[in-house]
Amino acid sequence: MNADRFSFFIRVYLRLSAAAVLLLAAVPAWAILPIQHWQTAAGARVYFVENHDLPMLDLSVEFPAGSGYDRAEKSGTAAMTNRLLRLGADGLSEDEIARRLADVGAQLGGRFETDRAGLALRTLSSTRERREAIGIFARILARPEFPAEVLEREKVRLIGALKEADTKPDTIAALNFYRLVYGEHPYALRSAGEVATVEKLAREDLAGFHRRHYAARYAVVALIGDVTRAEAELIAEEVTRALPQAGGDEPLLPPVRELASGATRLIAHPASQAHILLGAPGIRRDDPDYFPLFVGNYVLGGGGFVSRITEEVRQKRGLAYSAYSYFSPLRQPGPFVIGLQTQRGQAQEALGIVRKTLREFVARGPTEQELTAAKQNITGGFPLRIDSNRKIHEYLALIGFYRLPLTYLEDFVRNVERVTAAEVRDAFQRRVRPERMVTVVVGAEDLKPPMDADKRR
Repeated sequence: MNADRFSFFIRVYLRLSAAAVLLLAAVPAWAILPIQHWQTAAGARVYFVENHDLPMLDLSVEFPAGSGYDRAEKSGTAAMTNRLLRLGADGLSEDEIARRLADVGAQLGGRFETDRAGLALRTLSSTRERREAIGIFARILARPEFPAEVLEREKVRLIGALKEADTKPDTIAALNFYRLVYGEHPYALRSAGEVATVEKLAREDLAGFHRRHYAARYAVVALIGDVTRAEAELIAEEVTRALPQAGGDEPLLPPVRELASGATRLIAHPASQAHILLGAPGIRRDDPDYFPLFVGNYVLGGGGFVSRITEEVRQKRGLAYSAYSYFSPLRQPGPFVIGLQTQRGQAQEALGIVRKTLREFVARGPTEQELTAAKQNITGGFPLRIDSNRKIHEYLALIGFYRLPLTYLEDFVRNVERVTAAEVRDAFQRRVRPERMVTVVVGAEDLKPPMDADKRR
């Protein structure tokens, strides 16, 4: 870590420590990271942190354009649209884009997730390099060409990767898991698409998706780095003014239905390890139960070696190298997942231990000792979550896209600390129903199917 980065980390850490002291003293806290927020003339929402410690700028523009906005018959459209943005735009070939950005030391990246998608740029903050990089970035976002020959090349590449992935037990487990959990909801779709749907993709599918979802009014711009507020305003205008104009309200996702009952799918596979997934729809990103469930899950299966699932499955019995659980909050309820791999002949025992551990945790919640340790580990590691511009930029984009409070980072430690064991128990009992969870097992040889089992090969 160089001196500038170390200096910035120390200042952030001291601010966090000071904020914790203020919270304990019941004195109103002040912003750890002063996030500035405004809208561009085109309606894009902008989130900015000014930091002159390094001569760099991190910039991203994201949209409601993730795989959750795909249709079943054309799944993979969203991912391919995002992929081809940087492979030819406004008269620039993919090689020209790469060369011109490299000439000014800029790095182009992207994000593609279930809810959101977009592009990101890291550039030097010096005027010449910054202007060149941002000019290219704006052209890529607003005027992609989706060249037919590039699309065909990428389809061939992707179809080959999908066919290979479809033979792997972890892929088979995940695909079946999401289909059981989400049914006809687009969250059930594979983000990359299926061989049959990718084969049908045409240039107009991508161009139409871009016009509908990459609109200026839906854009979230996140910036952090060595520019002033005035310069940030100009940058935000430049990268959004030429984007498509919205043809209506922001695209919405259909509601996710709760599971009415549990289901189990057993899938034969010659792999030496059985791959096991359990879960159900979980929570939205703005869910009021987020912090009780987040802290509680650290005790259950999110805390690595200090979590109950790891203790019971690995430490005590040696049934798996890795066993875990997590909530993945999205715009609609994202999945609650428990996962592990174990020897084929141990699948029955391992699954039974996991189910028993979950039932006991839901019924009783964490002990005070477990809860205290979890909160200490979470809050103690929090400074490392924001010890670089890149990490802070990730949070800016998250806060902006999901419309979280500007004080989200400032309030994080306080929200974790205030969670009680009773709140964890109450939240888990209301939100996690072990009897209504789905189970997918790929490759087990000794598993006895329950009454609801759906055997597949």
